[in-house]
Amino acid sequence: MGLIRRKVPSHLVRIHRDNAASKDWVVLLEAGTIVGPSPERLRVARTTLERRIVKKYNILLQAEHFLYVEGFDWRIHAVYFCPQLYKYDADKKLVPLTGEEIGRLIAHALENGIKDRRPWYEPADKLPDEPVISAPIQNEFDTLVVELPAPRSVTGTHA
Repeated sequence: MGLIRRKVPSHLVRIHRDNAASKDWVVLLEAGTIVGPSPERLRVARTTLERRIVKKYNILLQAEHFLYVEGFDWRIHAVYFCPQLYKYDADKKLVPLTGEEIGRLIAHALENGIKDRRPWYEPADKLPDEPVISAPIQNEFDTLVVELPAPRSVTGTHA
């Protein structure tokens, strides 16, 4: 079976065909790269509405869709799709959230599912068997209410 299987380059992320045609936000989260004390364990590496889709065909000539993500490393990155989200402003009008804000909401929701790992890999170590984020996430929502995290207070002295 190994002779027939083709290896997919690491910068191509397999996605569902429905996500290939959607206009959702693409959020790239990064974990395991923040060294030292930090209130956040996940970092929003990139958010965009643009996407480059690559279509490849398997041995049975069935189309498989891939998202091209430059610099993607499955040991530290995870890709999520999210529709445009809105919040109420001071005048009780809906305003769209930016990609960075959407990414922070997803990161906040997934923080408990992050695996603690060393930020480096020894040459003799094998690649991890599990993805960096393994929190179960609900795929379908009729309505979702997300509590915004409390703003971080900066402690220290200011001159």
